[in-house]
Amino acid sequence: MVMRTIDLFAGIGGLRRGFEQVGFETVFANDFEPSCKVTYDANYPNTPLTLGDIRDIEIADLPQYDFLLAGFPCQPFSVAGYRQGFDDEKGRGDLFFYIARILEQTKPLGFVLENVKNLKTHDKGRTFSIIQKTLEEDLGYTIKHAVLNTLDYGNIPQNRERIFIVGFQDTHLAKRFEFPAKIPLTTSVQALLEPTVADEFYYMGKPLYEKIAPYITTRDTVYQYRRMYVRENKKGVCPTLTANMGEGGHNVPLILDNRGIRKLTPRECARLQGFDDNFVLPSTLSHAKLYKQLGNSVTVSVVERIAQQILYAIGASIYVVPQFAPLTATPI
Repeated sequence: MVMRTIDLFAGIGGLRRGFEQVGFETVFANDFEPSCKVTYDANYPNTPLTLGDIRDIEIADLPQYDFLLAGFPCQPFSVAGYRQGFDDEKGRGDLFFYIARILEQTKPLGFVLENVKNLKTHDKGRTFSIIQKTLEEDLGYTIKHAVLNTLDYGNIPQNRERIFIVGFQDTHLAKRFEFPAKIPLTTSVQALLEPTVADEFYYMGKPLYEKIAPYITTRDTVYQYRRMYVRENKKGVCPTLTANMGEGGHNVPLILDNRGIRKLTPRECARLQGFDDNFVLPSTLSHAKLYKQLGNSVTVSVVERIAQQILYAIGASIYVVPQFAPLTATPI
């Protein structure tokens, strides 16, 4: 039996891609960002992105599905909004409650929510306690949550910590579910670099070069320019890719290669998020848009391993969990 998902706050479909790689089927997707639709539809033409505000979704029109996927924004909850809960129709910005309303009315088998690791401490822990109470006490799901680092769980050399919340209607399934175990990091940043990179990514001859050149001296290190200084990543991995990479470029990681100092390309950032080279990066979008989309995404290989564990938990006896293999880059 094929398990079906809906993909909310979908971005460029990182959650979807991880789940589809182990056999799930996506039947609906939504995001409000027009540029994301360009990338999403180029990669998933069979179920394109429904563009619009999640608050405008007609829940009754959603197709039947088994798991809800959402990388929702982390926002403080207003006291008024929380007290009104699912009945709050005034658009107070508490977007989590729109996910909760969908869960309440559609009652899927389960869900996977993703957010920044600080969700647990956001607003002095109040945000997470509201989320937990809503999912468990109000909606009746049993949840498990964990902070997973891409470099420990995805075999991708990026220091990226994110919290994942997995919920099941059936407590027995929840007990069977366990987050994946750590795996060795065998993929290096150098293995994911493109062999040939356009001149536009290099800093030689540009105003910033004189500021950064004295500090970027090692070829096996990834750096970041943080407006006023250069930061070296001591672990030999890539620092967290962020949406800010698309805002002026100052957060795009920097490396030294055989030609000189340059920033990572969008394709290299995609590889560092676990997207293989079949993933389309539309040429109609600016690099700034692509950097922002990739920084906002999840690491596909981490999500894939969570999806594998969900399949095991639900007792898919005809499904054999594949041996997890490291990402290998195909030069382009």
